Amino acid sequence: MNPTLELFTQKLAAARAEVARVVIGQRDAVELALITLLSRQHALIEGVPGVAKTLLVRTLAHVLGVPGGRVQFTPDLMPSDITGTNVFNLQTNAFMLIRGPVFTTFLLADEINRAPAKTQAALLQAMQERKVSIDRETHALDENFTVFATQNPADSEGTYPLPEAQKDRFMLKIKMEPPTRDEELSLAQRMLGRDTPENVLASGAVQAVLGAGELTALRASLETVTLREELAGYIVDLVRATRGHESVLTGAGPRATQALLLGARARAALEGRDYVTPDDVRGLASAVLGHRLVLRPEFEIEGLAIDEVLARILEQVAVPR
Repeated sequence: MNPTLELFTQKLAAARAEVARVVIGQRDAVELALITLLSRQHALIEGVPGVAKTLLVRTLAHVLGVPGGRVQFTPDLMPSDITGTNVFNLQTNAFMLIRGPVFTTFLLADEINRAPAKTQAALLQAMQERKVSIDRETHALDENFTVFATQNPADSEGTYPLPEAQKDRFMLKIKMEPPTRDEELSLAQRMLGRDTPENVLASGAVQAVLGAGELTALRASLETVTLREELAGYIVDLVRATRGHESVLTGAGPRATQALLLGARARAALEGRDYVTPDDVRGLASAVLGHRLVLRPEFEIEGLAIDEVLARILEQVAVPR
């Protein structure tokens, strides 16, 4: 392994260890969140209330040494509550910009599917261009601007489905499952003392492992990870197969191809390799493609799940040697 990638692995191992001091279990979720950050993309986090969705994002922001903001999405939230607005200042006799929470590095969009589509759409330009337009003026956001949006399952009360265009902006969906019995028992025991996850994070015991500008440097080191042309073709074939499957009404677009390419490279580096394998691609297929697919109604009625469709596609598309 080259020295640059070795330093990358050490830094990310330290970040994982610090996150584990606060977030109990959820190893897969932490890995997917790091892949999202290293790929300079955005992630959708889904899970029932109480599985540490919000805590995970807050902890990552602290460990990676970047500022974070939070928006609690509600049915009455307006777009200007996210982006900000111009307010007339009587003292200066001029308008001044009151910046919204989107002007940060990590934005936690909590329960994003509890707000209507108009408010959800306020994030589209920020996610795609890392810019915000307010009263015909465009303002640049932080180069590392990342959205982590949490959502409750679609059948929860008081939720709105995300528009397809917005779901496509999320590189992947992280499904956070309830803890195992041992993990839940560990959490219960910690809640009886002073080392609760919230207290550990607030006490300053969790260390930031990156300094200013190091996240950008880590991303640059991913360029040393090799992805063979055959694997790039495999990724393209997988994405295209979702569009032609009999049970799929809307398949994944080219943005999904880009997400798999970037994600597979980051996954390889996280595991200490300077080359991508087919397992890196297959291991991310469900997280990257699942939220982008729409099944035909007749197959949904029969109870067919998207993960089953993806499993069949992975069996059908030939894996390069």
